[in-house]
This record gives sequence, C-alpha cells and structure tokens, in this order.
Amino acid sequence: MSTFAFDGDRRFRPPLEPGETVLYRGWMLTGDAYREFAEAVAAAGAILQTTPTAYLAAHHIPNWYPLLAGLTPETVCYSDLTGLQDHLAGLGWDAFFVKDYVKSLKTGAGSVITRPEEIGELMARMEQFRGQIEGGVCVRQFEPLEPDTETRYFVRDGQAFAADGDTVSDIVQTVAGRISSPFFSVDVARRADGLWRVVEIGDGQVSDLVGWTAEQFSAVWADAQPT
Repeated sequence: MSTFAFDGDRRFRPPLEPGETVLYRGWMLTGDAYREFAEAVAAAGAILQTTPTAYLAAHHIPNWYPLLAGLTPETVCYSDLTGLQDHLAGLGWDAFFVKDYVKSLKTGAGSVITRPEEIGELMARMEQFRGQIEGGVCVRQFEPLEPDTETRYFVRDGQAFAADGDTVSDIVQTVAGRISSPFFSVDVARRADGLWRVVEIGDGQVSDLVGWTAEQFSAVWADAQPT
C-alpha cells in the first residue's frame, strides 16, 4: 500500500508501479485536492479507478440527487448563499435538514431546523465546526425515520454489497444502476410510514465502515479484476 502526502512533493511512498490500478482510501478530499491526487497518479503511470468526475458524482449531492428524486427526500441546492432565509420560507416545509454539498452538522443541535430564520445560526455553526462550506448549501425536506434502521451498502462496478452478505434491498439495487461511479456507498433507512428511503450517497473511497468490519469491506474486492 502506498501513501501520498499532500505537502507539495506529490510523491507516493513506496512508488506506484506503472500500469497498476489505484484505489484511494482516506479522508474526504475537496474536488481540487482529489484532482491533484489524480494528476499525481497519472504522472506515476498508474490508473486511478475513480476519476475526479466519478468522485464528485457520488461525493456532491447536486450530482446524485437528480438521479434519485423520488427515492430520497426532496432537496434544493443553493450555490449562492445570499437570501437563504427567504428561500427556505418559500419552500413551505415544516422542517429542514441542512448540509453543504457533502456533509451535515453532527455536533451541537445538529442540522435540522424548523424555522427559516434559524438558518443563519446553523450556517455559522457549520463554518465553525467544519471549517468551510463545501460547494454550497443543500436543503432537504425533513422526513421522520425509524430509529436504528439506517444501513450502509457499498456498490462496486454496479454490484451492491451488504455487510452481512444478505440479499440487497430493491431500493439499493435501483440506486446501483443510476450512479456513474465505480465505487460508492449507499445509506438507506425506513421512514416512519414503512417506506425505505435513500439517506445519503457517498464516494466509497472516503466512506466510513459504518456497520462493516474490515474483513467484510475486503470481501467487496475479493473478485475485483484489475483494469
């Protein structure tokens, strides 16, 4: 396994072998940082399995939401952050789940607000605890979910995998065929009315092993063929 330091030297230690396929595994990267990584892989003569375009296809919600509308809460994304309170008031929802293009706020009071005028305070907390607002803001209509039903799956080359090896649910199979990425995660949960919903899509390289052991994660790659 090679490591890559984003410190300006753009070298892998140990060096990559020309022609080998590379899978990134580490912290979430911005689009610019991932492109830097992709350029370094190419310069080493290796092949990055997930291109920068494919990375953002799963990593940024505005890219995957239009493909899954109807399977996930209604979502509106804003790249211009001025006038957010008025925008939220115009939606007419009872509650709002707010995140940037990548993540929600899991500290303090969390990412759910019930009044549009609370958006300013929430945005301030997001910048404080996350350090930046990546891309813009996505506002999702809040849907009550049954506790302890959220489950993570991984999709590799269009094939969906469950941590326990059980049959993958229909909604995950549907998602597996719609996202243009060779490796991504899918989180689903059951709504209070019993309907399964997509909670989140993420690039599989930067997704935590929530509910998975390292051995189960390795099994996803057991029959992978080099490209």
